[in-house]
Amino acid sequence: MTTKEQQKNYTLPIVMMILLFGMISFVTNLAAPMGVVVKSQFSVSNALGMLGNAANFIAYAVMGIPAGILLQKVGYKKTALIAIAIGFIGVGIQYLAGHTPDTSAFVVYLTGAFVAGFSMCLLNTVVNPMLNTLGGGGNKGNQLIQIGGSFNSVMGTITPMFVGSLIGEVASAKITNVFPVLYIAMGVFAIVFFVLLSVNIPEPTAEKTTEPLSNLMLGAIKFRHFILGAIGIFVYVGVEVGTPGTLNLFLTEAADKGGAAIDPTIAGFVAGTYWFLMLIGRLVGAAMAAKISSKKMLTFASSIGIVLVLCAIFAPSTSQVSLPVMQTSATGTISFGMALVPINAVFLVLVGLCTSIMWGGIFNLAVEGLGKYLAAASGIFMVLVCGGGLLPLLQNKVADLSGFMTSYWVVFAGLAYLLFYALVGSKNVNKNISVK
Repeated sequence: MTTKEQQKNYTLPIVMMILLFGMISFVTNLAAPMGVVVKSQFSVSNALGMLGNAANFIAYAVMGIPAGILLQKVGYKKTALIAIAIGFIGVGIQYLAGHTPDTSAFVVYLTGAFVAGFSMCLLNTVVNPMLNTLGGGGNKGNQLIQIGGSFNSVMGTITPMFVGSLIGEVASAKITNVFPVLYIAMGVFAIVFFVLLSVNIPEPTAEKTTEPLSNLMLGAIKFRHFILGAIGIFVYVGVEVGTPGTLNLFLTEAADKGGAAIDPTIAGFVAGTYWFLMLIGRLVGAAMAAKISSKKMLTFASSIGIVLVLCAIFAPSTSQVSLPVMQTSATGTISFGMALVPINAVFLVLVGLCTSIMWGGIFNLAVEGLGKYLAAASGIFMVLVCGGGLLPLLQNKVADLSGFMTSYWVVFAGLAYLLFYALVGSKNVNKNISVK
């Protein structure tokens, strides 16, 4: 069978894999704007509003290593099907929270977010290698991965905008307002599940090793630059998620509580712009990666990010600028036009350009020279994605105590660490360790 025939036969599963790439972002990025709804419906603090986001990411800490073990035992297709089924259940539980009395609805919602996090962790372990294999490997496989990554960023852009347009009046926002988002998520999961179940697709080939996984993990953590890089991934995901997540809460919060009291549709569009700039940054970064080292890119990005966060912290929230956004009129009509937003928001949105290239840069620097320990190191990285839940939780606890802009000192500290890692921590000082 020729390559073209194979690609033709695999067109449908390729489309399904790209959809799953988008669903990872869609479901993950649903948790932060849902914080606005949770705060309103259950009258909780900013920190508790971000608890759903924390539950989603903490699932990575629980499932990161088991995901790799499951992959080895049942293969990629079955793991993908299990992940999709769990994702459907997780979103379904969140849907049930909308029909549960307020006395227990919050716990039901958090349970759904946690279960959905299991699914996202599993999907993250399979979509890249499956797309690469379906594309026949090489340049075509890499191209499909890039397309999937771009669609992932597009969905990250759309999700807070969509949720914001559904919320309506912040003071009366409820989980039932965002049911259309949950319907879409469950519908996509159901379609992809039955399509993948009905088609035969090749299994990605994985490099086999006779050494126990525990030995490989112990070997990986002997490398200083890997340990510091793993911490870097924890910090990076926290910065990536906390920056727009807390921004959305700040923009929708009442003025007497330190917020900007902005329409949730506008706030969602502003937060979505952060993810759109991440897409732009990834495309630019991909074009420049062949000429500029990961160390230089991470150094530059973290330095600019630090400057932007400092500008946001010290700029007066009373200073406003006009941005082109989607907005809701008094009659409920959604339109596109200019709206005033605090200048702090502009600086924080621009941080998306900086965070866009950080994952790849940190990963490349951290696993350089690891040899046979690379696969185990990747599993440890997946566990530490939980930083996307824990650091925003810390940031919003600071917001509750000292104000929204003060909370961005947590983001500043994270970016400062990443700058340290790029300049100092990424050097491999353990070259004497055998990696064969």
